[in-house]
Amino acid sequence: LKKPNNFFSLLSFQNEINEVPFFDVQLPYELALKIFQYLGRTELGRCAQVSRTWKALAEDEVLWYRLCQQEGYLIDTSISDHSCWKLALKNCRARERTLKTNWKNRIGAVSQLGYELGKVLCDVHSCDGVVIAGYTSGEVRLWDTRTWDYTAPILEPVHGPGDAGPQPHVSFVRINSSLAVAAYEDGTISVWNLMFGREPIHHYQHNQRIQALALGSEDATVATASGFEVKVESPNDKGFWQTTGMFEIQKLVNFLHLVPHVTGSSVAVAAAEDIVYLLKAEDPGKILHSVYGQPITCLDVSAREAAFGVKTLGWVLNEPNQILLYNLETSQCLKKMGNSLGDFTCVNLQNSPPNMLVAGNKDRRVRVFDLRKSESLCSLYAHQLGVSAVQMDDWKIISGGEEGLVCVWDQRMGTKLWEMHARHPVRHIWFNSHSLITANIPDEKAPRGASGMDDDLTTHRKHRGIIYAYEFSVDHLAVESVLPICRSSYDEVTGYNYNLGLAVPYDNI
Repeated sequence: LKKPNNFFSLLSFQNEINEVPFFDVQLPYELALKIFQYLGRTELGRCAQVSRTWKALAEDEVLWYRLCQQEGYLIDTSISDHSCWKLALKNCRARERTLKTNWKNRIGAVSQLGYELGKVLCDVHSCDGVVIAGYTSGEVRLWDTRTWDYTAPILEPVHGPGDAGPQPHVSFVRINSSLAVAAYEDGTISVWNLMFGREPIHHYQHNQRIQALALGSEDATVATASGFEVKVESPNDKGFWQTTGMFEIQKLVNFLHLVPHVTGSSVAVAAAEDIVYLLKAEDPGKILHSVYGQPITCLDVSAREAAFGVKTLGWVLNEPNQILLYNLETSQCLKKMGNSLGDFTCVNLQNSPPNMLVAGNKDRRVRVFDLRKSESLCSLYAHQLGVSAVQMDDWKIISGGEEGLVCVWDQRMGTKLWEMHARHPVRHIWFNSHSLITANIPDEKAPRGASGMDDDLTTHRKHRGIIYAYEFSVDHLAVESVLPICRSSYDEVTGYNYNLGLAVPYDNI
């Protein structure tokens, strides 16, 4: 038998049933309860039909509390928070089925996050439903989609004595549960604490343009790459920010990530052309992978592994493009995956289920890999111009393409459930059990022929980029239509009619 769970020792009440009949023997209630703990939901339901004594035992609150915790529901609760844990588990499973149905049938609400008139979207990032966006005007905005309050606050940059002119463009933005970071075109990095208002708590400067920005998923660590230098900053025990690492790189950095769940000093993984570096404070500049003439095309890291795409000269070496998986502790290559003539453009390892990885390719396909095997589990023909962003969970895959299409796939069936199109390439995808955030970011930050874009709404909508927020935990009501124009109120003096000849009021559409 397995070792019993510890919370069975917390059973402090005395049941009125002292002995439970087990065929031809009588067992104490506590011992019978420990036997029943190895049964699942179906077996407990069958045992409840044997007799009244077994029914009282099979519906014990401790057993159903344990099942609820095992299936991942109500993790942060105690056994005294609900009077009937069997009913609580039933309600949780019903909500999960409803959410899955809403996802598959696209039932819910979708909204466009606000934008600044006349300015172009530069970068978007999100964490647990909180979205950060940077614009060509230099402004950085936040939205909390969990409350559906889209009055986005503007995070104020650091103003110097001679900053009378326009602000530089935002190059990168990142956010986690406590911090927001923005990197500007002039090499400035600003850090805000989400709990302490709009003023930055820290900023520092690079002499050259910033090529990559990384923010720790849990801790307050910021890493930036500029020129041939990678800099890591974090606060000390007293809250004062300081430089904890400075690394010299031989080539220009294309991708930069901080390894999550690291105790002690931070660890960064940087991809510079055809070299992948493992940057630790005690071992600076350690080369994880290097093959001359085979550049790195995408990178993602988890707590123990790093996955990146390698572009090979297939027409010379007769070797296709691949995804390589490395162990960060041993620095050994664990697996070579993929067999494609196209370049791998995006890979998602950290947010994928255990032993799974999903990647997008220029050959228009999304591939799912099992890390215990070399061949792909499924290959989906997704996007005409190549895949630009991808994420998956245990049953669905969401991919974004260069043509601006967002597709939701059923992983087991390999079929497309639905799609959503916008003008610009999809550069950011994030989702959880009930919400989805996508961002279409233009490649052209200063479009030609759009000098009067501030006044021309049609021209502005064509070039600005867009952020969508989907919510699937609500019913699809008439007032929550897909078109925001159908939810328009009469408070606004002017509005944009999407070039549609509307013959009836908005609320009657």
